[in-house]
Amino acid sequence: MPFNISGSETNAEQYIDLAITYGVKLITALFILVIGLWVAKQVSKGIYRAMSAKQVDKTVSSFVRNMLYYTLATFVIVAALAKVGIQTASFIAILGAAGLAVGLALQGSLSNFASGVLLLIFRPFKSGDFVSVAGESGTVEEIQIFTTHLKTADNRAIIIPNANVLSGNIVNFSAKSTRRIDLTIGVSYDADVAHTKLVLMDTVLADDRVLQDPAPLVAVSELADNSVNFVVRSWVKSEDYWPTYFSLTETIKLRLDEEQIGIPYPQLDLHLVSNSTAANTSHAQLKTESERR
Repeated sequence: MPFNISGSETNAEQYIDLAITYGVKLITALFILVIGLWVAKQVSKGIYRAMSAKQVDKTVSSFVRNMLYYTLATFVIVAALAKVGIQTASFIAILGAAGLAVGLALQGSLSNFASGVLLLIFRPFKSGDFVSVAGESGTVEEIQIFTTHLKTADNRAIIIPNANVLSGNIVNFSAKSTRRIDLTIGVSYDADVAHTKLVLMDTVLADDRVLQDPAPLVAVSELADNSVNFVVRSWVKSEDYWPTYFSLTETIKLRLDEEQIGIPYPQLDLHLVSNSTAANTSHAQLKTESERR
């Protein structure tokens, strides 16, 4: 049987051409894969360093770094597969559908996560601050990825989703170094106004926790139905607010008692009229009416 040398040479050339063609594609795909993964790693590290420089919580920084890396790595792998010649359209469609389904299923969780990241980046409050958020008040114990943990004054633990925290007003009572105490003190109309003001001011100034700058204020604020109301305003350090508030309230009451300055309270006076008195009054009224006629 004769051997076809020309045919063998043709097949060999075809195999060589195919090997070169696919070899170049494979090498290019490997190059894209290696360089792309390296770039993805460097970008994710850069984001992590930037978040760390802004003192973002390490848990959030690590999560964002890993999420970004795997997202970029997915695009790199898809690009490498496309370079080899593998059809990636269906693969991308499957990934898109899966991502959409997961996004819809975790819509609330993703909202809480995004809110948690914003809270940790912009820091409207930090651990240890006393805040009022989402209708609750307490000391911030921890800011996690999805929730914020508060501890109330009576030692209750409150866990609030971050989306709820960010969607409403945030009142941070610890944000400033000083706070103002506002007290309203009502005294009797018989009390001497100048003397009462002097007593209240002396009581406030006697407390060492009250700051001299800004200066305390005592003034008449209202002439109420049963009392003359004085407003007593004093500035203290934020950590001294409640101890000073309670102490001043008690001390003012004791000083007013010492100075015999009455503190009125709502009361109702009843006047009882006997039957004979009422009858005489009615008879006199009828007699007066008849005389007029």
